[in-house]
Amino acid sequence: MTENDTLPSVPLADMIDRFIQRIGMSVAWCYVLLVFVIILQVVLRKGFSSGLIIFEELQWHLYALGVMIGLSYAQTTNSHIRVDLFYSRFRARTKHIIEILGILILVMPFIVIVFLHSIDFFYDAYRINEGSQSPSGLPYRWIIKGVIPVSFALLGLAMLSRLYRDTVLLMRGE
Repeated sequence: MTENDTLPSVPLADMIDRFIQRIGMSVAWCYVLLVFVIILQVVLRKGFSSGLIIFEELQWHLYALGVMIGLSYAQTTNSHIRVDLFYSRFRARTKHIIEILGILILVMPFIVIVFLHSIDFFYDAYRINEGSQSPSGLPYRWIIKGVIPVSFALLGLAMLSRLYRDTVLLMRGE
């Protein structure tokens, strides 16, 4: 059970979280494809002594896609890593205040900075039609670089949802 399951309902935040979770569950299928690509690469390399660079790079791309989109999913389900030495002993009001301050002071500035820089990173790769440096590698590397701003936009949306949820619950006194 996630923390969001035990928190009182906040309809707008719940709707945003469900939207992000649907995206996360859809993208999670890339891990199934990743397993098949890894197995295929291992069979080719060990069984036929000829692995392919394109499969090696596809593994990196699939793993990156899952991790980057998984950040926002983990935030909405509260399944991310949290060092919880004192937090669990705090009253609900104190927890909401800590969450609100943490989001505003630490998380959102980080997300905004990474998001803004990732747009330039993606645009430069798109502008030059960046591909693999290996002749037999994947073309269109800008596609995976385009996932960075998308994933941080989703993470920002997930954090805004959490901020709204904690603010509403703080105001309600829950």
